[in-house]
Amino acid sequence: MPDTTIDPRALPPGPGGPKALTAARFLLTGPRFLERCRDRYGDVFTIRLNTGRTVVIAGDPAIAKEVFTGSPDDLHAGAGNVVLKPLLGARSVLLLDGPEHLRQRRLMLPPFHGERMRAYGEAMTEIAERHVERWPVGEPFAVHPTMQAITLEIILRTVFGVEDPARIAQMGKPLQRLLNSTDHPARLLALQFTSSQGARPRSPWGRIYSLMAPADAMVYEEIRAHREDPHSDERDDILSLLMSARDEDGNGLTDRELRDELMTLLVAGHETTATALAWTLERLVRTPRVLERLQAEQQDGGTEYLEATVKETLRLRPVLPGVIRRLQRPLEIGGMQLPAGVHIAPSIYLIHRRPDIYPEPEEYRPERFLGEQVPSTYEWLPFGGGIRRCLGASFALYEMQVVLGTILRRATLETTTAKPEKVRRRFVTFTPGEGGRVRVAALTPAQPAPVAA
Repeated sequence: MPDTTIDPRALPPGPGGPKALTAARFLLTGPRFLERCRDRYGDVFTIRLNTGRTVVIAGDPAIAKEVFTGSPDDLHAGAGNVVLKPLLGARSVLLLDGPEHLRQRRLMLPPFHGERMRAYGEAMTEIAERHVERWPVGEPFAVHPTMQAITLEIILRTVFGVEDPARIAQMGKPLQRLLNSTDHPARLLALQFTSSQGARPRSPWGRIYSLMAPADAMVYEEIRAHREDPHSDERDDILSLLMSARDEDGNGLTDRELRDELMTLLVAGHETTATALAWTLERLVRTPRVLERLQAEQQDGGTEYLEATVKETLRLRPVLPGVIRRLQRPLEIGGMQLPAGVHIAPSIYLIHRRPDIYPEPEEYRPERFLGEQVPSTYEWLPFGGGIRRCLGASFALYEMQVVLGTILRRATLETTTAKPEKVRRRFVTFTPGEGGRVRVAALTPAQPAPVAA
């Protein structure tokens, strides 16, 4: 619902001008736009978008703490994430608030238990091995497509229990076509400036819905097959576990709820991890010192520096620029009296670049996450925080470590003096502008190695 009753004088200052222009700048030049606003207006500023949203963006970890520890009755994340509704569905855990959100979240927690998650490590390694073997030697190429292929196969295996490569490829095609449809700035602008409600077939959103139809059909077919499988209660894939989950009243998830949660896992869980992996490789080939230390650690079978490297990538190149909540009533946050209806958005991107927390913040230094003086919960927040923290955070971190460890053992990467790749928006994510281009000097035969713990 548009924030038409909010008095601009009650909010922090921010860029003026047409709301459509502000939206376009935020959409197309996200990082630069955020930095320019911070430099001009300070750590907290307001933007007004053509969709009717009024958003207070905060690059202050103290405000992030207030938001993450605030009452979920006062701060609605589902209402803040409404932009995802056309893609994920109204019953996605990301779109729900209140008791409905708590119910869905409890039902979805078991599949992401630590021990169960680590059981997927062997499959992750095998999948990464197979894809890395196909890499060209001596020729520069973009790693993002390979990372997408790896993470998509991992998520399809773990979510649906599918192991046949041909079936995985068949299931992955509609998802990739759907995601690739948001890969061009012109398409993003078209989606921003048109309504998703009652979209005609040839409209921007109509095209998205036409691409969603085969993806939906694939998901519903898997749900049907699992329900008809007499041995589904013996399977350990995520869909089987979700189907067996029951709430306090003994009710399970409906097919529609399963569809929306599965689409959330498939889209968010696959695309965000692939992007983070591509950014890590892009950073490594431009930081020889870090790459050399990582390779040495892999030879010794260690994981500490690898874990720190993953965290530093998510700091310097967060996949999502921020989190957002909609105020359900007037609240005081950060010493500001904010009216109901406004959106408060702790900025992951800006908080991760504060020099008082991260000296020389543009430098790629995994050492920031070693030792005792590591960033606090509200200073490093790539997965959000509080009761809305990403359910798949541990799974994503583990997957990144397994895949990166496999790559480092198999591929000798060449360093480069090329400039850092610019950030490009892909729907709601920040991706490497050129796909994370690298060059492989040599590939070594596969060799047994301990899976990251």
